[in-house]
Parts: sequence; structure tokens; C-alpha cells
Amino acid sequence: MTTPALELRGIGKSFGKTRVLEGVELAAAQGEFVALVGPSGCGKSTLLRIAAGLETPDEGSVHLADTDVTAMRAADRDVAMVFQSYALYPHLTARQNMALPLFMRRLSTAERLPLAGLLPGVRARMAAIGAEVATAAEVLRITPLLDRKPAQMSGGQRQRVALGRALVRHPRAFLMDEPLSNLDAALRVHMRGEIVELHRRAGVVTLYVTHDQEEALGMADRIAVMLGGRILQCDAPGVVYRDPAHIDVASFIGSPRINILEAIAGGGLARVGGIALAELPGVADGVAVRLGIRPEDLRLHDHAGAGRLAAQVVRREYLGAEVHAHLRLAVDGTALVARLSPAANEALGAGALFVSADPAHILTFNAEGHRLRLPVHRPEPALVR
Repeated sequence: MTTPALELRGIGKSFGKTRVLEGVELAAAQGEFVALVGPSGCGKSTLLRIAAGLETPDEGSVHLADTDVTAMRAADRDVAMVFQSYALYPHLTARQNMALPLFMRRLSTAERLPLAGLLPGVRARMAAIGAEVATAAEVLRITPLLDRKPAQMSGGQRQRVALGRALVRHPRAFLMDEPLSNLDAALRVHMRGEIVELHRRAGVVTLYVTHDQEEALGMADRIAVMLGGRILQCDAPGVVYRDPAHIDVASFIGSPRINILEAIAGGGLARVGGIALAELPGVADGVAVRLGIRPEDLRLHDHAGAGRLAAQVVRREYLGAEVHAHLRLAVDGTALVARLSPAANEALGAGALFVSADPAHILTFNAEGHRLRLPVHRPEPALVR
């Protein structure tokens, strides 16, 4: 079995009486991009800081390849961290900010003194550092910015400099803590591609913290969804979206959010207001379950029928390529969202209608939120009356 490039084993952490992380396990392979995603306060940034060596875990260990680095100083771990706030020195130029970690690693305290640069050996090493900075700047297309100070740059330019400072180190791992959250929407989309390309060029493991599930879905090889100090699921983006292991994963990943309906098992079927929507083989009558339906899987009809629930159109959001229809079920007032094409929206009448979903696309969870792995078949019309 291949040794993970980065592995977190049983990480636990408390701040006073507040438990922040609870037995977190995560392993990432060389060259893999893993996104830690979750709401604010779920522990993702604390976990990243533990991986970097900026925080010490109360329990568990951190491994880089086959080396236990838990007790190792952050400066000795050979990882590069990119912060949300850029963390650039305001009195240094972009060139100096990018070169600084190389100076600190390759030159002694005496060799960093102003006149030491006149010595032949030191001069050669400083020239090599300058060449590496120039190469990184070319990769990130910031060569014209090298002689500017941070105050003379935009937010996106400063973020590129921060990325360049990480790139020149040739680290064993990249650790990124919400590096795009301070940028405007258009620049965030552009910088996503820049970071993914940087990751591919470097070929090292990347752990990326974000609260933006669109960033996670669009950038990562795997997504680790965190809630309450635990990783609920870590899988490829498509798996997390279409096959969530927990209702909290299903609710967090996806925009608009997944529709959740409260249902009752009866006669081997999940029923909402007496209408059967999906099969529940082996579940006792009267057991409460929860059904998840993605907005794009919700179907709207202008007349009643088998497996259809009466609903009312509350409002519509026109978003160019798609329309979000906000609905309310007649039976219990549950709010739903349907994702429609503009053509489907134009064909949709106002007021009352009926909604349904293909049973194969309905996700079933128990009352505690855990996924029920049940064989789901399309109910016959006779079963769903």
C-alpha cells in the first residue's frame, strides 16, 4: 500500500471546555488536492493549522509521508501555507516577499547581513534565489509586479504574490486557508483556475480550507465535509453530491440546497401526506424517515397523478441559464426549490401545481440523519396511489 503524502490520525483538539476536533482521520496521496469544507466553526481551519504545526493537537498525530511530524516545529515541516489575509510584509516588494523564505532557509544569520552579499559564495546563492523567484513570477504572471509593494497591488495581485511565496519553496505540501475569501466574485472564479494549475505544476499534496462549496466542488479531487469537529464524508465531488452519507452532507453540498421532506414508512413505502414517493423495504410501518430530492430532480406538473404532491408557486428567481422556482407543499407547508430551464419555466403556469421525483433519485435518511442504503426501484402506479 502506498504511504499517504499527508496523514492526520485521530486528531483531537479542545480550547478550554470547547471541543473543536474529535478524532479526525484524513489521508491524502502525493499530488492530490483535498478540500476541507464546512460551515464556520466546524474546525477546518484548526485542523489545517495543526497540519502546519501552528497548533498542537491534544490527541493524535500528523504524518508527512512516513515521518511523524507532530512534535516538529512549523518551520521544520517543509510545508507552505497560504493565508486568507495574504500575510505579506508591507515594507517589502513582491520580489522580496517571495524571496524571503528562501533567504531564511538557505542563508545563515551572518550571510543575511547587508555586506555579506558581496562574498562570492553568498552572491551565487542569492542569484539562484532570484532566478527561482523570477520563474515563479512568470508561472503566476506577476513579473511586472515584482518591484511593487503590497499597498500598490490589488487583492488578486497580492494573492498571487502570496501563492508565489509558497511556490518558490518547493514544499512537501501546500496548506491553504480560505485564500480567495477576500476577493470579488469574478476574481475568485479566475483564481480558482490559477490555484489548481499551481497545484498541478507543483505535483505535491494540497489541503485547501473553504466554506464555499462551489470552490470545493470545482477544484478538489476529493472533498472532506466537516461538521462539529468531525469529517462526515470524504469522497470525490460527484460522490459527495450524488451519494451523500449523511443528511448534513447532502444539505451543505449543492446550490440551491437539497429539498428535505419528512415522511413516514407504511407498507414498505415512504409516504408524505399519504402519498407514496419511494420504496422502503424492511422499514417498519410508522418509522419516521427523511427524503432528500435535489432541485434538478424535482418535476412539476399541471395536474394530479400517482406520486404527485400538491404545491403552490411562491416566487421565481431568474438566473439566466436557469430558473429557481420556490414552492410550498399544500400538505404540510414544506418549502421546496426546483431548478428549471428557462423554457420549462415559461411553460409553467402560475399558482397551484403538483410535484414529483423519480424514486431512483430520492435519497433516504433515518431520523438521525444517516443514509439508509436501500434498494430503490421505480414504484408501479398501483403502489403509489
